[in-house]
Amino acid sequence: MLGGKSIRVNAVVAALALALSTSVLAESEIVGKVSDKSERIYFQGALIKIKELDLTQVSQRDGSFRFKNIPSGLYTLVIHYLGAKEAEYQINLGKDSVIRDIYSIEPVDNGLEEVIVLGQSASQASALNRQKNAHQIKTIVSSDAVGEFPDQNIAESLQRLPGMFIQRDQGEGRFVGIRGIDPNLNNLTINGSHIPSPESGVRSVAMDVIPSELIGSLEVSKTVSPDMDADAVGGSIEVKSLSAFDRQEGGYSITVQNSYNELVDENSPKISASYSDIVDLSNGHRIGIATAISYFERKFGSFNIETDGGWGEFEFEDVNSGDDVSGFATEEIEQRNYQIVRERLGLALNLDYRIDDNSYYLRILQSEFSDDEYRLRNEYKFDKGLIEPETWNAVTANFFDAEMDRDTKDRFEEQTITSIVAGGLNSWHNWLIEYSFGYSKSSEKEPDRLDVAFAGESLSLVYQADGAIPKLAQSDNAHDLSVFEMDEIEWVNNLTEDKETSFKIDFSHDFVWNNFNSQFKFGTKLRRREKFNHADITIYDGGFGNVNAADFSANTPVWNLGKFGPGLDRRKLKQWFIDVQDGLDVNTLDSQIDSQGSSFISEEDINAAYVMLTMDIGQWNLVSGLRYEKTQFSTTGNKVELAINEVTDEETVSVNPWQVNKDYDYLLPSINATYQFNDKWLTRFAYSQTIARSTFADSAAYQLIESETVAEEGSVVTERKAEAGNPQLKPYESTNFDWAVEYYPGQIGLLSAGVFYKSIDNYIILAEVQSDEPNNPWSGYEEVVQPINGGKVDIQGFEFSWVKNFQSGLLISANATLTDADNEIPNQADTVANLVVGYETNQFSSRITLTHKNKAYQFDDNDLSVYEDKHNQVDLSVKYFLNDKSHIYLNAINLTDEPFYLYHTERLYNYQYEEYGRSYEVGFTWRSF
Repeated sequence: MLGGKSIRVNAVVAALALALSTSVLAESEIVGKVSDKSERIYFQGALIKIKELDLTQVSQRDGSFRFKNIPSGLYTLVIHYLGAKEAEYQINLGKDSVIRDIYSIEPVDNGLEEVIVLGQSASQASALNRQKNAHQIKTIVSSDAVGEFPDQNIAESLQRLPGMFIQRDQGEGRFVGIRGIDPNLNNLTINGSHIPSPESGVRSVAMDVIPSELIGSLEVSKTVSPDMDADAVGGSIEVKSLSAFDRQEGGYSITVQNSYNELVDENSPKISASYSDIVDLSNGHRIGIATAISYFERKFGSFNIETDGGWGEFEFEDVNSGDDVSGFATEEIEQRNYQIVRERLGLALNLDYRIDDNSYYLRILQSEFSDDEYRLRNEYKFDKGLIEPETWNAVTANFFDAEMDRDTKDRFEEQTITSIVAGGLNSWHNWLIEYSFGYSKSSEKEPDRLDVAFAGESLSLVYQADGAIPKLAQSDNAHDLSVFEMDEIEWVNNLTEDKETSFKIDFSHDFVWNNFNSQFKFGTKLRRREKFNHADITIYDGGFGNVNAADFSANTPVWNLGKFGPGLDRRKLKQWFIDVQDGLDVNTLDSQIDSQGSSFISEEDINAAYVMLTMDIGQWNLVSGLRYEKTQFSTTGNKVELAINEVTDEETVSVNPWQVNKDYDYLLPSINATYQFNDKWLTRFAYSQTIARSTFADSAAYQLIESETVAEEGSVVTERKAEAGNPQLKPYESTNFDWAVEYYPGQIGLLSAGVFYKSIDNYIILAEVQSDEPNNPWSGYEEVVQPINGGKVDIQGFEFSWVKNFQSGLLISANATLTDADNEIPNQADTVANLVVGYETNQFSSRITLTHKNKAYQFDDNDLSVYEDKHNQVDLSVKYFLNDKSHIYLNAINLTDEPFYLYHTERLYNYQYEEYGRSYEVGFTWRSF
């Protein structure tokens, strides 16, 4: 069982003894690289086979492969690579000798030159070959394929793959989910090292902070093996950066681009460059250097209208007729206008040193992402409103004495990710030793954020539910800024940091047992993580004098969703606050509650060890083993209580530290089996047990308590409410089954289908946990909201993928994932699909893409479900090659101007509607290789 200690490991111990005792018959080796005929490009994922011994290897990212301990003799070396002709080489291997050579492959004749070296076909061939020869169910995107789509970042590149979906922020992809599983439940690494999240409460990393130009490849593993981290309920995403040894010769490239967003009529520049070279030293020593830089400034905006607090059933008296009426109504609707400037600066530096059987590397990646946002918001506040369309004309629902707020958010947010990984690979007495040291740090700074609110009263406001965009009407004074008095200012200086250090070492040994080619592997990994969130919030609620919104008036902003009214000047507000800040009244209690209640420090130590056995038995490849992970978790925060005593007219705040420790461990088995019918057909089966640790926000040690003492009918009564984190949360525990069939035709292509099933225990939900039971810590409270382990969720699904490159130059790619869960879980869309149609010649390349995500449950509000509406986005990418080293391109993003829409229960009832507009990119790329 998952987490049990009773699993017997006799078979593993026996395999270890067998591997250690296996005698070596010879010391001869075949060492090679797979390249094109010009020896400029290396091919990763090629299958190399010694026909006479039935031994196979898969080429690495530099095209290299190695057969060790081969008896002397005459052999046939066969190389299989999708899109290339099968290549055979005769090798005469002497005793105690090493043969080193470069083995070339040639493309299948389809009328296009070098289809496995250049263009869209080459990128597909690279990815499909690596996918075909992997031991797990895996999907791969090569670096060239990332550039074939009009994607802003790697999150948007990943959405093209089967089963992948993204969560968007202002129209841009940020978080990546797998098979409908929440992004927090996936594993993300860069060059084998975990990337901590710069955001305060989550584990998932917003992948829009990593520019796609710095990436060598993206690998999504939907099943895990024992040598992989266990925190992968949805799957594992591995980001690999560039390496000089990816190709034979050095070179450099540069891309310049301009993008245009039609919603805000703004142009944005982008520039990226890369350089790599290999230096040959004496006696076979080689040094490789690869570096890349990318800068992108994106100016855009969004128009938004949303319902704050959702909808509910209400009964009220119509102000005109005096009749009692009822309806599905809301109390607040917001108009929002965003002006945004996002900047991305990415740097990558990779150093490699190689000599004989030993290699060493240093991988450095630095990403800086800033989000400069100015938001104008109008809040319409109703005393319940009649919204049924059929009664709109029958009842004139003008609401006098209504309230309206006009406020601004002036925020500059900067996120930084640093990843440093150093490691090596050594051969020692027929053992292969791999090791790495990793350091990662992520941070998010939010300095001098300024939120200013103005309040207006005695206004006439009305609304009508009319689908995605509610209709709003108002009296003229609702757009008179002079009637809006300054009400409150919030000044924020927040800092979040998340650091992780790790050490990993793996030992592997190839051997033959009963004529079965086998490998035994074991290793350990240590991870040390610390995350803290420091909130510094000051709330000003007085000392404003006679200041009103008219003192900061600005032009009426463009807003397509209705009548917005005049704007507020960002610079005037900022300068006024700087000038008068010291004289304003601070709400000390609220400031202390918001600051102390949101701050915490959490530490997490993970110690892991595993054993794994790989065997080739006829046409079967089996990978099985056990992984053990022990977690030591501690969190420190505050219990913050606001006490309101209306009897004595007193308000006090008490803050007490709260520290909690929790340890747990798991023993997790897994098996991946592949059966190769022939060179074209194979089937895969996988069984695994995985976990996912709770988010830091859910497990943080914090309590926010509000107690109110009042006099009722001659007695004094105290009512208490609270919201709290839960450091005692158990991790999600998932049992996973996968089965897939894959067909690879002779040319570049794939047809695959598969089913999967996940049974997830300890699913975390937000619930009311107060109780009158004597052992309940919240006994006597009126309401307490806290995350808890809420039981079990079963998810089953079907995946389909078809990739086909025709000789005419036509390319088609289609995939779909259908899922079904026995309970509604956040972000679980029952259908995710992609369609790509492309055409490619030696000079021209194009793709038009459709990305579909069906509606998905998000959360409950007012005891009713909120859903994200289905999303269909069409993008276009066109390239024209000026010569073999340069091309120009045009990208069109969101051609159908697809909005983002959340609704409450039914599509009629808006929760959030947001438009982003279309974007267009024009660029030029030149490369020396």
